[in-house]
Amino acid sequence: MGTIRIGAVAAHFGRDLDFDLQRIATLIEHARSSGVALLVLPDAALGGYLADLRHPDPGALPPALAPDDVHLRKIAALAADMVVCVGYCEADGEQRYNAAVCVTGDGVLGRHRKVHQPPGEVAAYSAGTSFAAFDSPVGRLGMLIDYDKTFPESARSLALDGAEILACLSAWPTSITNRAPRMSQDRQARLFDLYDQARAAENQVVLASSNQTGAMGGMRFLGQAKVVGPGGDILARTWSKAGIAIAEVDVAGEVATARRVLHHLAERKPDAYWSRT
Repeated sequence: MGTIRIGAVAAHFGRDLDFDLQRIATLIEHARSSGVALLVLPDAALGGYLADLRHPDPGALPPALAPDDVHLRKIAALAADMVVCVGYCEADGEQRYNAAVCVTGDGVLGRHRKVHQPPGEVAAYSAGTSFAAFDSPVGRLGMLIDYDKTFPESARSLALDGAEILACLSAWPTSITNRAPRMSQDRQARLFDLYDQARAAENQVVLASSNQTGAMGGMRFLGQAKVVGPGGDILARTWSKAGIAIAEVDVAGEVATARRVLHHLAERKPDAYWSRT
């Protein structure tokens, strides 16, 4: 594949689907002009995230979209030869999922439903049940949503499935229980970066982490979109501002270099990790 440009977005999205779609179109245009081959948009980029994570209002939830919704088809058309990952609320009968889809102009490459849920989210979404990597024009890729990346097993399962790029789509807020006066001092700001760097380094993969910015209801989102190399080094970032973090990466080359001496996946000892009792 050689060297590609990867972009991770920090931006605000709300309930107005047409406004969200226009913002996505603008971001795709800016990314294309910068030579981006993979663009990772935030979780809930279509329809916005919850306004209250502890007690979501059942009457004010994000709009639930069918997997083939016209807005998703329009994003695929806008993507053209670019690979674009985007988050939305997916409808499946009476159930709703916090979901992500990865598309090009040729159609859907992969899907993911968020598996791990913070306590309040169970009132708004059902949980996904699996992680699976998939092939794309930029290499083998896997997706995580928000809280999924808190759990090492999530990223590890995708790496074991051959993913060399992890797309982490988030609507990650500042601390709800102990908000700091400055965002840079917030506990969740520190953890958001820590998880991104740890998941990349422990699996020796490239990680693109997007996030929402701004506020919705009582939620204030961190931004901090970034691209992380397989050694855990941050290659590009937006800090708390809206924008696109863009890094030029030889994914296969960087992953091979990281695994040349210490190959974490090959040197695991699975029999030692789980009790047989």
